[in-house]
Amino acid sequence: MSTIVNRIANSSIATIDLEDFYPSGERVVFDLKDYLFQELVLKELDFRKSLKELDWSFYKGKHVAIHCSADAIVPTWAFMLVATYIEGLSDSFVIGDKDALEQFLFSSALGKLNPEDFKGRPVVVKGCSNLPVPLFAYGEIVRLLKGVAKSIMYGEPCSTVPLYKRPKES
Repeated sequence: MSTIVNRIANSSIATIDLEDFYPSGERVVFDLKDYLFQELVLKELDFRKSLKELDWSFYKGKHVAIHCSADAIVPTWAFMLVATYIEGLSDSFVIGDKDALEQFLFSSALGKLNPEDFKGRPVVVKGCSNLPVPLFAYGEIVRLLKGVAKSIMYGEPCSTVPLYKRPKES
């Protein structure tokens, strides 16, 4: 009787599950629309007064996107002023929408990855995830690994789509 050998488990293939880089914590949006006069115009004195009176504790420990969902011209300094209140209170913040926040969070998390750990190895980027991994993260992992990995594939180790193979050195 022959022994069944799991060749995938014994191979040098490295599997990266981008879900493992999903930053924990609640994501919220600070919408400047709520501080505009008739959702069109920012009145500086009213805006500053509203920010001073706001209970900022809601944002403590959260990831915050500072955004304006109204189709209005809002001066850049208004977003920056909100950031002065959020900074040091929230876990992180971006001036942008929720997508920009996710990109920032994944960029920060993937920045801790050491590409040299994958030098000369075939890498599989896991395809299925239960958490919302932004497309940005898939592009970022290619950017980080293309120069060092032997190959980059997408899917599962038993069924992959080849994406990149480093040319053989002469």
